[in-house]
Amino acid sequence: MAIDRDGATRWFARRVENESSPKRPPPQPISRIPPRMFRLIACMFALAFLTPGTVLADQRPNVLWIVLDDLGPEIGCYGTPHVSTPAMDQLSSEGVRFTRCFSTSPVCSASRSALVTGMYQTSIGAHHHRTRKMKPLPEGVQTVMQQFGDAGYFVCDLKPPGAKGKAKRDYNFVADDDQFHGDDWSQRRDGQPFFAQVQIHEPHRPFVHDDDPERADKVTLPPNVPDHPVARADMANYLASVEQGDKHVAAILQRLDAEGLRENTLIMLFGDHGRPHVWGKQWLYDEGIHTPLIVAGPMIDHPGTSSDALVSLIDVAPTCLRAANITPHARTEGVDILADDFKGREFIFAARDRCGEAADRIRAIRDTRYKYIRNFYPDRPYTQTSSYKQLSYPVVTLLEVLRAQGKLSPEAERMMQKTRPAEELYDLKSDPDELHNLAENPEHEETLQRMRTQLNQWIESSGDQGAIREGDQAYHDAITAEKQKWYENTQRKRGLDPNVSADQYLEWWNKELLHSAR
Repeated sequence: MAIDRDGATRWFARRVENESSPKRPPPQPISRIPPRMFRLIACMFALAFLTPGTVLADQRPNVLWIVLDDLGPEIGCYGTPHVSTPAMDQLSSEGVRFTRCFSTSPVCSASRSALVTGMYQTSIGAHHHRTRKMKPLPEGVQTVMQQFGDAGYFVCDLKPPGAKGKAKRDYNFVADDDQFHGDDWSQRRDGQPFFAQVQIHEPHRPFVHDDDPERADKVTLPPNVPDHPVARADMANYLASVEQGDKHVAAILQRLDAEGLRENTLIMLFGDHGRPHVWGKQWLYDEGIHTPLIVAGPMIDHPGTSSDALVSLIDVAPTCLRAANITPHARTEGVDILADDFKGREFIFAARDRCGEAADRIRAIRDTRYKYIRNFYPDRPYTQTSSYKQLSYPVVTLLEVLRAQGKLSPEAERMMQKTRPAEELYDLKSDPDELHNLAENPEHEETLQRMRTQLNQWIESSGDQGAIREGDQAYHDAITAEKQKWYENTQRKRGLDPNVSADQYLEWWNKELLHSAR
């Protein structure tokens, strides 16, 4: 992999040396010293040459997360056509692009809870989306914000320049507000390193209206989505939203350059989970958990390269802590993807639990070729209809209408089934869209058993809390009533009867999307 910690050590040593003793001859090469020890020695060596009264600025790298809400790998440098993302493409050319990065959840709050703790949300009781029963983190578990703060970093959470409102946090555990020291790194002490998260709303729904009149006709739809003008317009609007997010990325990078911070800042850019479409957000297929991950900064020895190593978003926090010579908390389940000996995970794991009023428990394990999904409630439909999906996903309504007309393809028909298999197995090499379930195919029995066993072991070893009931029936009834009220109020604001028929609702979507696409 094109990541060199020795290169980072040499870079770090040169900066300290140049500021403290520019006339000193260059050091002789050192061998057989671990890179992290070399860095420490370099710092101590530089300190020995300081004259009385000299002030040495904190040379630890700044760490910046650029988080785009609901961003899948639909950007230019990942090979997606008909989308222009020059800022993210440029960042990729300056760093390493991970092609197999996956979130631990297909929904915001659960994924972000895992992201900032370096632990699976199922391990810490943070797996239900925006639970009303939030608890403090288990003993011994700290957020990445707390760990950077304890190490002397200025910690902040901000939105890109010009964006309104507060930056998104969205965790399923009780979090102290004082773990953030401010809302901009300009508030830090002079010379103090910072850990910053920039929260970009796009491409979260509602999408930006696409002003390209031709893009909808050019986009490629997944084979399990009907080729219909509404679906095409929805995909075009998603890509337009990705482009809007890229403009925010450009503004952040321009600010770093203007302030002279790029050279000493480790940048991690990623989405919090996959794209917000049918089979995507709130599902455990790759569309729901696959996200880009671009790493750029002083530790990248061969910029402009890619890695197909299997990585998880829970690896981001411990990787950044290690880059700053901070030891992650002892219970961390993430790994350091910049380590010299990192070759990629053997498996990644993901979980989907209650989202809105749709209670569920689904688990998935994926390696570089196969995906195994276990549905703990196979008597429930694939769609698990919820107010969020009904209000936000026009393709859900499209599927209902076309099914009633008998016009759905077999691939799309599966989404409308009233039940689902207890187990799903997909060969991602021959079936990247996860259309053909091989769980009952005797030719794949050995693979099924292997993945089933690995998932069972993970559920046990990670302390998966998904089997613990979130609340009693009254608790779930209250959530359902709240979501129903939200649904009805939203439809009335749109000028629609909450009991609108699928045909009438599709007509509304048709006018809304096709009008905005022109």
